[in-house]
Amino acid sequence: MAVVVTPGNVDDSTVFDTVMDGVRVPRTGAGRPCRRPDAVIADKAHSSRAIRRSLRRKGIRAVIPQRANRKANRLRRDQTGGRPPAFDRELHKARNVVARFFDRLKQFHAIATRFDKLAARYKAGLHLAALILWLREPIQDRLSDSA
Repeated sequence: MAVVVTPGNVDDSTVFDTVMDGVRVPRTGAGRPCRRPDAVIADKAHSSRAIRRSLRRKGIRAVIPQRANRKANRLRRDQTGGRPPAFDRELHKARNVVARFFDRLKQFHAIATRFDKLAARYKAGLHLAALILWLREPIQDRLSDSA
């Protein structure tokens, strides 16, 4: 899990690279965690040229649906609009895991309403809430995830 705390009026896509720099993908065997995932699964809010370019530069596959207005603009320009970005609908279904995780985090009232004024305290609260959720998970699920 990578966490970047921003003011409420900042768009998530502006700190996308910062979040990606904090991602560590654990290896199945021995060794350091990998810093580059195979794919990034995101929602339409992250469908921007800058994010897609950044992922392409790093060799990471983007599984992000295209916004309707971008699709309409591309189609309006005919052949000069280019081809649509690749999108794996089946892989995108795995995004529900992330959405459910955020829903479970919001069960913690202090996280949902952000009582903490300092970003460091809020971030610590997020890490504690995530740890509590992970510890509540049955051991069977944790063992199957690591195998």
